[in-house]
Amino acid sequence: MTDNKPTDNRVRREDVIPDLPVPAAPRAHVCVLASLNYPDISAADAALVRRFTRVTLATLVELGASYELWDTTEALEDPSGAAAFDGVLLLGGGDIDGSCYGVSTRHPASYGIDARADRDAFAVIAAAEAADRPIFGICRGSQLLNVARGGTIIPDIVDYALHHGAPGEPEFVDEPIDIMPGTRLSSILESARVSGRSGHHQAVDQIGTGLVVAARALDGITEAVEDPDRFYLGVQWHPEDDDGPEADRLRLFSAFVAAAEKSRLGAVAATRE
Repeated sequence: MTDNKPTDNRVRREDVIPDLPVPAAPRAHVCVLASLNYPDISAADAALVRRFTRVTLATLVELGASYELWDTTEALEDPSGAAAFDGVLLLGGGDIDGSCYGVSTRHPASYGIDARADRDAFAVIAAAEAADRPIFGICRGSQLLNVARGGTIIPDIVDYALHHGAPGEPEFVDEPIDIMPGTRLSSILESARVSGRSGHHQAVDQIGTGLVVAARALDGITEAVEDPDRFYLGVQWHPEDDDGPEADRLRLFSAFVAAAEKSRLGAVAATRE
């Protein structure tokens, strides 16, 4: 019997594509931006990238959306092309290069930094935002949304117990997260507190222009940011971890797909005028 499992840490595109038929008449067509590989990725993190990306793509398809996966492992040919999609979803990965938010000295705990991938991601965000497309970011994706608006990042959370496991323990923990009342996120999740799957050593620090805190950890760390005036939403935890609550994942992804569908219908109507 042949074992087709990867023998190294490199994540291949075929590892993450779900075995599901893409809708022939999709509600929305989504650009999914992922870093399938990044410098010094560990075997454990490569396994998470495979699983989380596959769950993300499967969830989009199950909700009636189609997708195109853009992998920033290699330079994107035309990041501005993100404007042609109905929405953009940014997934997790390595840390953002500190130079992107004004830090010149690399923190010793930093991991997986790829400044070129960061620049490509910011170009995708800028194109999607200029085209008024809904944008949803997860973990690194949420941090990218904040930095794209001029915000900063905590380089390493010293008191980390709420946010990731200790050395030698499982990386991911179930984290209680308080959702801020009156936010878009609150209306999506319909709960004052959720349990999120977390494995992050960094988080949003100074909030970017036009953004508000949409969720906090019990220690006050920012766990979500959003723009109150448009669908520009980032969550620090991993709703695409299928070890976490399915209902919360479906609420978040459904809201994003609905916003992308609305964007699609608006674009079609505009072409008919």
